[in-house]
Amino acid sequence: MTEKLKKADLMAAVAERAGVPKAQAEKVSDALLQEVAQALQDDKSINFQGFGTFEVTERAERQGRNPQTGEAVTIPAKRSAKFKPSQALKDL
Repeated sequence: MTEKLKKADLMAAVAERAGVPKAQAEKVSDALLQEVAQALQDDKSINFQGFGTFEVTERAERQGRNPQTGEAVTIPAKRSAKFKPSQALKDL
């Protein structure tokens, strides 16, 4: 199973690599994530060259079933964030 990396560990690694204090790395990281989230809310895609693309997709309304009763239910349409890795990331 793949090891999970916690945000604190990631921020420590980013701070060390960038040669900045951990608090500064965390502040920049939080701002970046907020901007990515806002761009997705504004229906924009974000492309990180060599990493991948974040985009919003529309899921159409569809029919489903309640597993407990078997009753047909309508699952409403919704927007969903999607990540498509770049070829370089896929090749890792």
